Amino acid sequence: MLTEGKKAPSFKLKDQNGNDVSLKDFIGKQIVLYFYPKDDTPGCTKEACSFRDNFPDFKDINAVILGVSPDSPASHKKFISKYNLPFTLLSDENKEVLEKYEVWKEKNMYGKKYMGVERTTYIIDENGKIKKIFPKVKVDGHDKEVLEAIMKK
Repeated sequence: MLTEGKKAPSFKLKDQNGNDVSLKDFIGKQIVLYFYPKDDTPGCTKEACSFRDNFPDFKDINAVILGVSPDSPASHKKFISKYNLPFTLLSDENKEVLEKYEVWKEKNMYGKKYMGVERTTYIIDENGKIKKIFPKVKVDGHDKEVLEAIMKK
């Protein structure tokens, strides 16, 4: 089980442009690694746009924002373009990283069970260790909560 203080699982995923991105590319920076269910859906759009709106604050403290969902790079590219998102979205179509980060879970809607992404955010420190985990994220105010957690030493 992943816990705060442990080394973050490594990964290599395609970004919205089809380029490989891995965790080790960001050593020396704090990383906001947020997992979300689906591009261009109400909650996911609201979450992405709140990170977008506060992007300069994250940039000022040397933090990188990476969004991860099972959507394709092409879907991510459209989502970024539609909402002018200034950060990278990663595609995990095989759900390997979603499973490594323990966010691919059984969900239940209207009595129907299915597998999906549980909205979760990890803050990973400059050395690749998990600094903070936000499970079952509620979108409202989450960007501020993440910013505060990064700024705590």
